[in-house]
Amino acid sequence: MAQHQIKFGTSGLRGPAEGFTPELTAAYVEAFLDTAAAGARARQLAIGMDRRASSPAIAAAVAAAARGAGWEPLFCGALPTPALAGFAMARAIPAIMVTGSHIPADQNGLKFYRPDGELRKSDEQPILDAVAGRPSATPAGFALPEPDPAARLAYRQRLLSAFAPGALEGLRLGVYAHSAVGWRDMEELLSALGASCTVLEPSADFIAVDTEAVDPAALARLRALGREHGFDAIVSTDGDGDRPLLLDAEGVQVNGDVLGALAALALGADSVVTPLTSTSAIEASGWFAHLARTRIGSPFVIEAMETAPGTAIVGFEANGGFLVQTTLDNGGRPISPLPTRDALLPLITVLAEARREGVAVRALADRLPPRAMLADRLPQVAPDRGHGLVAELARSDAARRALDPHLAHPAAIDTTDGTRMVRADGVIVHVRQSGNAPELRCYVEAPSPEAARAVLEAMMARLAARLGG
Repeated sequence: MAQHQIKFGTSGLRGPAEGFTPELTAAYVEAFLDTAAAGARARQLAIGMDRRASSPAIAAAVAAAARGAGWEPLFCGALPTPALAGFAMARAIPAIMVTGSHIPADQNGLKFYRPDGELRKSDEQPILDAVAGRPSATPAGFALPEPDPAARLAYRQRLLSAFAPGALEGLRLGVYAHSAVGWRDMEELLSALGASCTVLEPSADFIAVDTEAVDPAALARLRALGREHGFDAIVSTDGDGDRPLLLDAEGVQVNGDVLGALAALALGADSVVTPLTSTSAIEASGWFAHLARTRIGSPFVIEAMETAPGTAIVGFEANGGFLVQTTLDNGGRPISPLPTRDALLPLITVLAEARREGVAVRALADRLPPRAMLADRLPQVAPDRGHGLVAELARSDAARRALDPHLAHPAAIDTTDGTRMVRADGVIVHVRQSGNAPELRCYVEAPSPEAARAVLEAMMARLAARLGG
């Protein structure tokens, strides 16, 4: 039953970990290599994984399937997704990352990379068709070898070379480790650039950290630790290292879209691509010559970056994952393209900018016009129920009124991805079913954090009552 819940979401294949049987995994791997790996410079497949308990067995199944299909598996070990992606793209070979990203520990997934970068939405149906027409077979077993460190080392070097020595000199940083696959890389990089780092709460058990909806109890603990140690900031990522988390000196989160905008400005971007869920303060800032909005998901951001005008083109998502389309010039230090989500580049960029200017991280964030974006999620919402509610909100005044009387007759409705409603007072409420997990997401944007929190709490209570009824 679980294997039938394995589906493509906004970014990759996701589902219950138990559904990734050797047979099903082999079918998807072979279908991917047959349909989306054209142009590979060599018949090699780079393989990485996060720290979920289920990931090693799935990675071994991926490697076995690759070898059975006549490809050489290159096991890169447990490492951040952008490290694997950069390694594979530099060699023009395909890659598969075994990760469920930020979703619960009992879930997992496969993120596919073509030789030229992330899998596109147009690649998904050919893979599904090939899987459906493939006879079931059990691949031969494969014992994972010691990982090749080349991908991790190249990722580290790309970031180190992008910043001057001592770029973070004097900063006191907390590194919230949890079970993030790249927390050691993060601590080593920040230390190499001059920061004094304290590792916080490393865990051998997988902890699902969603940078757009961080557990309030975890935030409270981190704030207390920040006060105790006098940190200038606390940094972290999600499970596979492609979504950043930044708390300022007061323990207040700098939202991912704000982090992305600050990083883009500091890196001299003239063209920015970001999804609908990123703050409207980006337009109001006037910082960028070109700004494009997309659906949620890195494949949509990447497609728009490829046709964006400008010479310094970047993208970022509301979760903070930062993508680089063109070579950037960071004060005479080139940053090579990496058109997939990365957590460390925006974190280091904003911390370095704050240190260079001699100001707190919050002072940088406050340069954007005052708009606050908050998000939360209802777990265990079946896709059909979630999509049904989202569609009803788009078409029914009564359904919107039940959610919020101010939404009965909104100033605008956008159904590009979910239902995004703008109240007459400018408050934005955006409801969508997640493409990665069985959960309903709600995003609220308001003039202040307090107003956003009040609206979000009301929305979540009413959505929960509606879906529980």
